[in-house]
Amino acid sequence: MSQSHSHRLAAQAAPPPDYSIQQAAPAASGVAYVRPLSALSHIRSAPRTSRYSLVDGSMAAAGTLPPRLGSGHRRVENILSQVRRGQLTGRGLIRGSQITEELLKERDKQAKWNSIPLLLHKLYEGSHPNSDFSPCQGILKEISPLLSMEAMAIVTDDKKSSPEFPFPNTYIFDLFGGVDLLVEILMRPSLFPQKKKQKISDELIKDCLSILYNTCICTEGVTKRLAERNDFVLFLFTLMTNKKTFLQTATLIEDILGVKKEMIQLEDIPNLGSLVSSFDQQQLANFCRILSVTISELDTGNDDKYTLLAKDAQQRKTQNPSRAEVNQATLLNIPGFIERLCKLATRKVSESTGTTTFLQELEEWYTWLDNALVLDALMRVAHEETEQSGTESSDESGLANPSSRTQLPQSMKIMHEIMYKVEVLYVLCVLLMGRQRNQVHKMIAEFKLIPGLNNLFDKLIWRKHSASTLVLHGHNQNCDCSPDISLKIQFLRLLQSFSDHHENKYLLLNSQELNELSAISLKANIPEVEAVLNTDRSLVCDGKKGLLTRLLQVMKKEPAESSFRFWQARAVESFLRGVTSYADQMFLLNRGLLEHILYCIVDSECKSRDVLQSYFDLLGELMKFNMDAFKRFNKYINTDEKFQIFLNQINSSLVDSNMLVRCIALSLDRFESQLDDVKVAEILSECRLLSYMTQGSIRMSFLFRLVNIIHVQTLTQENVSCLNTSLVVLMLARRKGRLPCYLQTIRDMECMEKYPGFILNNFHSLLRFWQQHYLNKDKDSTCLENSSCINFSYWKETVSVLLNPDRTSPCAIVSYIDEAYMDVDKEFLED
Repeated sequence: MSQSHSHRLAAQAAPPPDYSIQQAAPAASGVAYVRPLSALSHIRSAPRTSRYSLVDGSMAAAGTLPPRLGSGHRRVENILSQVRRGQLTGRGLIRGSQITEELLKERDKQAKWNSIPLLLHKLYEGSHPNSDFSPCQGILKEISPLLSMEAMAIVTDDKKSSPEFPFPNTYIFDLFGGVDLLVEILMRPSLFPQKKKQKISDELIKDCLSILYNTCICTEGVTKRLAERNDFVLFLFTLMTNKKTFLQTATLIEDILGVKKEMIQLEDIPNLGSLVSSFDQQQLANFCRILSVTISELDTGNDDKYTLLAKDAQQRKTQNPSRAEVNQATLLNIPGFIERLCKLATRKVSESTGTTTFLQELEEWYTWLDNALVLDALMRVAHEETEQSGTESSDESGLANPSSRTQLPQSMKIMHEIMYKVEVLYVLCVLLMGRQRNQVHKMIAEFKLIPGLNNLFDKLIWRKHSASTLVLHGHNQNCDCSPDISLKIQFLRLLQSFSDHHENKYLLLNSQELNELSAISLKANIPEVEAVLNTDRSLVCDGKKGLLTRLLQVMKKEPAESSFRFWQARAVESFLRGVTSYADQMFLLNRGLLEHILYCIVDSECKSRDVLQSYFDLLGELMKFNMDAFKRFNKYINTDEKFQIFLNQINSSLVDSNMLVRCIALSLDRFESQLDDVKVAEILSECRLLSYMTQGSIRMSFLFRLVNIIHVQTLTQENVSCLNTSLVVLMLARRKGRLPCYLQTIRDMECMEKYPGFILNNFHSLLRFWQQHYLNKDKDSTCLENSSCINFSYWKETVSVLLNPDRTSPCAIVSYIDEAYMDVDKEFLED
């Protein structure tokens, strides 16, 4: 899934007949017939439109009381109204057990409640403290099918409503106190002292959990109500120690945490370390789904949607680590946790849990949700596999079960493994981006995560689709929600996080490729990169190709319309980030990367803004200060027509291409300082791109547009690079003593555009924000140094010079703004 990608499958159900429905606000919940997949966004749940507008189980609160259905229904409506009113006010009737059994019997037939209030009355009477819970089992067996029927309608998108049930079963169940009663039954043995040790059977726990989950699916507000009960949420974790109830418990917990306003603290879970240690590999993978909700910074949203101004204001208010950061630290303190995740992520299909166990798990789902789709999917794939003559590979032959009844098709085994790996890779990726990044890096290197993923690359991660590949219900193989696509995206995000500004990135190569880097440095007569020399070769990829090379191969074969292009370019670009390395650049240039990027930008004339931005960023890192790269560029862009297409792509969105503009400006500045070198002089005179940028009017045009398209109130992580690129242009001008000339030109251009003072006032505000943002003691400035090869002290000094309040200073912005248009003292708005 993409960052638009949804963690769960949303289900929409049609309203029941004869109701005047006012749609409720979407609730974050959903259901799928197999384990749903993680998103690439820290957005882990998708909106679901509920059938009913309910507030704490009441349609009355939303102004949606059902109309009178005739005189015979007035008393029915009176009962419902009294219960609703009681729940809202806390006085009078609050639950169905307060109504006499006789009255419930009398009203049930005409109301068509399917005896749910009556059954709840019996359940309440039979579940008092110290009572024998055995009769409860039979009662829940009667209730469960009535509720699962409605849940299945959502799962299967079956929007047919039956006139036989004017009052929805799950709504009636909740209205008459069923949800609260089941919570009491589950928690009672742990809350109240018992005369004798009271134990609830596993089957009873399963029934309670499945009914609660089905009610959450169908009735708005139930999940949020349960989420507000911290005692119940923490109690649910204690049920996860029981393997027989693990699946139902985990799914309900995930649903509840998805709507919980305040993130739980993992350290509050009783005996968390021993709980995690008790999990088998399948349970640990499922537990990662829950962990993902507790370690992701959900409140901050995507970087491109939240302004830096707002983020900085929030950061100043909350100096302490966030709950997500505390939870990440808690996980890392669990002995063996990261090692087990690495083993899960890298195990082959033949090492996964046996066939029979997985079939039993599917049967658990089938029994729990009454979802025939699970069995149908299994049988369909089995039938397809039987018809095909293909045989299992030797890796999986150990899983073949002699009984044809329990033999799991190869495609199902692979899909099962893929869906678990998605969850594990997501958690590892989040931890790699957290405060303990270096600790996580050290551990996953030690446990050989990268070589393990390299060995899985062809057979599992980037395998070819087959006709029998299992996809989720209602989706196809090309859908962002399909397991295959989700795994690929999570894998690419992991590589990006792993490589970004970290010396461990060389673990993506094998020993021969590390030797190639050394040879490139030797031939160029430059020192070898220290991180290459320090790389532990026992931890690098094995085989004929490293992971980076494999990625480049699939990248060049990717179809033009593929959604993977963006993620692939980001992953490769992260390998180049940091201090510019000539050897790293040549390693990729020798594999035809530059030509591939130019083909995509120019010949295929890529239209996707996201993909174009990722290509421009990668191209900038690949070409920066590298004469060979500019030569290759000129050889490929060998006509005026091609060059014009390239320029059009750059100019169509300067926000997307500004990092490439920065790279060209920096490279030109360095080459101009080496004119005594014949090769440098030759490339400066021959290269279309460099010749284009030598024109002062072109540089000024870029600078003017860069400053004009951003404002303090609209700065995000996505477009702040435009501000830094404009600063790079001015720093290079300052080095040559041309800063006053540039400022005067901006003033002249303002007047030509009939906006005197507008651009310079805006730039003044942007630079004041730059100081607040980048001079923060917690802000890491090394990335600015690495990307520009300009010492950060010169960045700070240049900004101070530009912000000098002295109107007589030739390098101060205020000197070029007429007093009538001066507007440099206004405060920033922190919305």
